[in-house]
Amino acid sequence: MEVQHSIKYAAQRAGITPHVIRAWEKRYHAVSPKRTNTNRRLYSSDDVERLRLLGILSNHGHRISDIAQHPTPTLIQLASSLSEDVTLPANNSPVFSTERAVDEALDAVRQLDADTLGEVLNRSALALGQRGILERLISPLTRRIGDLWVEGTMSAAHEHFASNILKVFLLSGARTYADNSKAPAMIITTPVGQLHELGAAMIAAYARDLGWRVLYIGPSLPAADIAHVASANSAKAVILSIVHPADDPGLASELKTLRKLLPSHIAIIASGESANAYADHLDGAEIVFTNDLDEFSNHLKRLRGSVSVN
Repeated sequence: MEVQHSIKYAAQRAGITPHVIRAWEKRYHAVSPKRTNTNRRLYSSDDVERLRLLGILSNHGHRISDIAQHPTPTLIQLASSLSEDVTLPANNSPVFSTERAVDEALDAVRQLDADTLGEVLNRSALALGQRGILERLISPLTRRIGDLWVEGTMSAAHEHFASNILKVFLLSGARTYADNSKAPAMIITTPVGQLHELGAAMIAAYARDLGWRVLYIGPSLPAADIAHVASANSAKAVILSIVHPADDPGLASELKTLRKLLPSHIAIIASGESANAYADHLDGAEIVFTNDLDEFSNHLKRLRGSVSVN
């Protein structure tokens, strides 16, 4: 089943307002969204990408009346002739400078400049898309911040500042996925003692993009609370972000308890840079441990493919 997106999501990804989208539909038939029984618009991923390209071209001087009827491949060709600040879809040659974007974001963190950091994030999301911004901007940015903190050239305040802004940015999109209450539900949290939320926020944003109804319930929750929320929301999966510490003597017991409390049809995936450190202690516990994005993606796709959303 093709994932459908709300007009709010389409506007956010395209970098234009819902009002502009409605105007382009009515006047120029730029896209033709589907409608729900209550007449709410639903946009395909292709519609969103088309709106993104139209927004870029409009911002660079093209009249929307002249380009609205162009097929998407023509819009891609037009966008490719623009300045280096424009990125084409992933299957084309990217010209967006992620290195420059990371440098700008890092400088904003140094200056504790929330407005500039937010602007870089929004511009990068428009250029790179959901997975692109996670892999090419946020991941390298957080690694560099961590390295600079270890070196002593950035303080814990800088790290907390960046993490909080990135978390809000990622979760703001993950709260309202696709207007599809029938999408399979996923609970995302961190186990007791795991206080770092950024990894969980990244997982939430990525899972939302793969078609899940994401419920992020905050960090450091005991197994009983996680199991209660998962069962109450008929979740298909529980995702645990495990970042630090990698040697918590009580965490393995918490994970075993969670597995016992949840029915077998609810999958548990532990992800994050320290997740694999606990795998040997839970052999045979029917918990998936991974720190690889492609592997994580494949697990989610298989789980989603096994769920009917009719």
